[in-house]
Parts: sequence; C-alpha cells; structure tokens
Amino acid sequence: MATASSWVAKILNPKSNPLAAMHMKAISTRLRKYGLRYDDLYDPLEDMDIKEALRRLPPEVVDARNQRLLRAMDLSMKHQYLPEHLQAQQTPFRSYLKDMLALVKRERAEREALGALPLYQRTLP
Repeated sequence: MATASSWVAKILNPKSNPLAAMHMKAISTRLRKYGLRYDDLYDPLEDMDIKEALRRLPPEVVDARNQRLLRAMDLSMKHQYLPEHLQAQQTPFRSYLKDMLALVKRERAEREALGALPLYQRTLP
C-alpha cells in the first residue's frame, strides 16, 4: 500500500504523468516569455521563511532576481514578450531558492521543537 505522499509525488511527477508534463510545459512557456524563473514567483511578503531565505542568499543572486522581476513588469506593462532568441536562453526551472528555503524551514521547525522563540514574527505596521 502506497503512502499518500508517494501517491501525490507520482501524480505531480511530469515523467510519469502526461498531464503534469503538459502543465509544466505551459508554465515554462509563460515564464520564458517574460524571462522569469519559477522561484521568482515566491512572494517574500507572503511567507517570512521566503524573506529569510532571500536575505541569506548572496547579493548577486538577489540582484539578478530583482532584475528579472523588473524586466518582467516592464514587458508586461508594454504588452510585449522577450525576443525569441532570448526566450530560448531562459532556464525557468533552474532553482536558486529551494535549498536555502529548505534550510530555513528546517531551522524554524527545530527551534519550534526545542521550544525556542521564533527568529522572526510578522508585525502589523
């Protein structure tokens, strides 16, 4: 009997599920049109772990992310897409945030398990 997590992983795996492959291709196409990566879609205002992971990344990586976001907003406002030759160079599923985000989540879970105070809390202005 398969566990629920292995069942979900099998459904979401584009190698074993043709619908997941089609979805991944559609997402890839949309991200390439604006020159974005999938990790650029994470919002640091929505999740404090993402904000902390971005803070820990090297400045060059964060600057590249900000530049991609600015370029995408500019293209969107102009109702344009990247030229075809630049779209071919894009790598939308090359992750730069996943490892650091996993580390931050593990640290937060460990602190909670030990009963320590959280490193960061959301406050209303």
